[in-house]
Amino acid sequence: MALQEVTQRIFTVRRPSSLALELEGFLLDCRSRNLAAGTLRFFEQKLHPLLVWLEQRGVMAAEEIKALHLRAWLVELTNAAHTPGGVHAFYRAAKAFCTWLEAEGSVEVSPMKRVRPPKLPVEQLEPVSMADVKAMLATCGPSRLLDLRDAAILLALLDTGCRAAEFTALSFGDADMRSGSLLIRSGKGGKPRVTFLGVTSRRAVLKYIRKRGEPQDGEPLFATDEGGRFTYFGLRSVIERRATQAGIEPPTLHSFRRAFALGCLRNNVDVYSLQRLMGHTSLAVLRRYLAQTEADLQRAHEKGGPVDRLL
Repeated sequence: MALQEVTQRIFTVRRPSSLALELEGFLLDCRSRNLAAGTLRFFEQKLHPLLVWLEQRGVMAAEEIKALHLRAWLVELTNAAHTPGGVHAFYRAAKAFCTWLEAEGSVEVSPMKRVRPPKLPVEQLEPVSMADVKAMLATCGPSRLLDLRDAAILLALLDTGCRAAEFTALSFGDADMRSGSLLIRSGKGGKPRVTFLGVTSRRAVLKYIRKRGEPQDGEPLFATDEGGRFTYFGLRSVIERRATQAGIEPPTLHSFRRAFALGCLRNNVDVYSLQRLMGHTSLAVLRRYLAQTEADLQRAHEKGGPVDRLL
């Protein structure tokens, strides 16, 4: 929703319900704090259904929202076959909105303070397999520009742990090919960080750049066939094309990030360094990867535990 439309809805004479007005104020506050576009979409997509649900039950003002309403709403979301992660996302959005209502003085105490978060199961976050990466690399020839670029993309995605949006935003000037450092200028939440390309990935990227011709600092590090910057869907099409050529199921872009995280943990990188490399604000997501490394230990014990082989 455009900023002009939001302000018109707030200051119009024919106002909507006071609860709807509060939501527009919350979204305007998010824009004024320059929150990421994805964050704004998240709040709009999760909170508008909540408003509809509340208004259908006669709740038209912020002070009328009770913890009981919010618990019932979460139960209905669960019964409507939303995944646990999806229900938790609705919970987070509602909590942010209610916290804002309290800060604005619209409610004395946020009703979400009495609503416990829905329990999330510990899910296995599947990474791209190394066998699949090797199969896709095998489809890349040794000399054509397209092959060199795609091989460099595959290795760099795996080696940096970048999110797709971070990867497509990389410019040539963000890369130091001597140290391997990559400057992520605008990570999640607008926070910059540094990650790295290893020796093998650097060689692949340099081989591609020599064939392409050295770009200017502001030009994309990885360019489309036309020389432009990749979109998310363009980057995904590279992976899908190589997977099809390799005869495997196309992995997701995010599965490369998962493989980076698990690879680092399995090679004894400490979680705090990995948190900084991946740009996580907390260890919550990394704990899910740690659960998988514990499963690795369990499999190792099942394979070599002495007591099970005693008799």
